[in-house]
Amino acid sequence: MNKTRLPLSQVYRLLEPGPVVLVSTAGPRRPDVMAMSWHTMMEFEPPLVGCVISGRNHTFDLLVASGECVLNVPTVELARQVVGCGNVSGRRVDKFERFGLTAAPASKVGAPLVAECYANLECRIADRRLADDYNFFVLEVVQAWIDRSRKHPRIIHHQGKGVFAVDGRILKLPSRKK
Repeated sequence: MNKTRLPLSQVYRLLEPGPVVLVSTAGPRRPDVMAMSWHTMMEFEPPLVGCVISGRNHTFDLLVASGECVLNVPTVELARQVVGCGNVSGRRVDKFERFGLTAAPASKVGAPLVAECYANLECRIADRRLADDYNFFVLEVVQAWIDRSRKHPRIIHHQGKGVFAVDGRILKLPSRKK
């Protein structure tokens, strides 16, 4: 076996759960948007998404106050804006303005959609019992939007330390249908 120890602080780089999303929230002064890659599907119908948003983030406070957000799925074309949104606090900066993103009205929540994103999931908090101890929220998707004109969008996955993987080749394998 030709393996070496991996520092525990790097385990997350192996288990990244899904594409980077932009979480948009409504605020008392202006909407905010942050980059997030720590989320997972928990149920299919109704769609429930578990996610971790640090209690140190401005978005945490806005989400707790409003109970709503939008999970926006960007493509690789927005990678620089995504990284920018992840490196600046919305407490001091209007990230929509700084990164040239468009806040579009949602239909069921007060948080805005990010118009430039491939897909948008309007969410309400379904369960926040683990938020105080673990920064973990369960969100229910109450409305979903997708740009069907974009065939095979290339989404990004955070691998830590400024490294991202981009979806590429598509594999279609036989699967047992239920």
